[in-house]
Amino acid sequence: MKTKPLKAQREKQVLFGLIDLFIQSGKPIGSQTLQESGFDTLSSATIRNYFVKLEQEGLLEQGHTSAGRIPTPQAFKLFIDEADEPHALDPKEKKWIRSKLVKETKEVISYLQEAADLLSELGICATFLSSLRFDQDYVHDIKLVPLDSDRILSVLITDFGLVHTEIMRIESKLSHFSLKRIENFFRYKMTGLDRPELSEEEDQIAKRLYNEVLMRHLVSHVHFTHSDLYKTGFSKLLNHKDFAEITQLSSTMALFENENSLYTILSDAQRTGQLIRYLGDDLNCFIKTKEPIASVLAVPYFINQTIAGAFGILIPLRSDYKRLIALLNLFQECISETLTKSVYTHKISYRKPSINPAMIEEKPYETMNLPFIDINPKEAHDRK
Repeated sequence: MKTKPLKAQREKQVLFGLIDLFIQSGKPIGSQTLQESGFDTLSSATIRNYFVKLEQEGLLEQGHTSAGRIPTPQAFKLFIDEADEPHALDPKEKKWIRSKLVKETKEVISYLQEAADLLSELGICATFLSSLRFDQDYVHDIKLVPLDSDRILSVLITDFGLVHTEIMRIESKLSHFSLKRIENFFRYKMTGLDRPELSEEEDQIAKRLYNEVLMRHLVSHVHFTHSDLYKTGFSKLLNHKDFAEITQLSSTMALFENENSLYTILSDAQRTGQLIRYLGDDLNCFIKTKEPIASVLAVPYFINQTIAGAFGILIPLRSDYKRLIALLNLFQECISETLTKSVYTHKISYRKPSINPAMIEEKPYETMNLPFIDINPKEAHDRK
């Protein structure tokens, strides 16, 4: 015999039903609207009584333009904590996502960035993630871009997909052809093949720049206090009506300008080992807005069942949390599977950030497979 749910359960069902409708419409929900959306066993009067009680508990508030109610950030928190919906994603979509994310690759940094871009695309959200430092990662290419008469931008690219940029000063402006010849000198140093013909002045500049670029990269690779951070998908937020007011969007996006805030959020996900959420006023410690309009969700990912990093999304407060949490769980599963497989296959070691020099010294430089400055051309070519 089918039994009626307990009063507390019915109250929660009414709340979650209202939240579902509010997410879809963005409008205050009245008792009659809710009754016509799957709650026909309850009278409008009974639903209104539930509304009053939920309002007293701080879970609903009165809409400004009608008698309908809207959920508070506290209600969304309760909704998220119980939004474990395994069927929120279509099986075909899940299969397609796995086909994109589950693989074996040596370019682990590029893979993480591609995964973040895909999550941003599917979730229509801004995405950010942290990454460990992976060893056995060699410099693959160095490009030089002129900025003005006495500055150039060096772009260093590694086998794993890491991109490291530095602004370098030069004594005098270099022509486009000189820069190309110096780039070719860099490639010769890394491969031992096809040494370019340089003038005496170009040869001196090329050697100095090469040593400077790799020394800076070496120092930043060994001594690091934070995980590497990747951010993407800012423009996706323009697709949400709730971010239509530019001042609100601007203050919300300020979160992404403060990397310490992002590190704090991602560190919380790694510390707890599970999904965390910042909703509404929770974000006040990072950004100031007129009213709570944004949410942040973050989850860790694993290598060999050990927490290795985390990724998060920035979304409007009014979002399809069931779908988004299902996406985050699937991405967590796929990323962890791929990184574990890739690290094992390619014998890649990795390190966590530390400000303690003693922890860095535990692994001497000569055993870390780092891109030394005076790299042997023949050894570099053989390694390729």
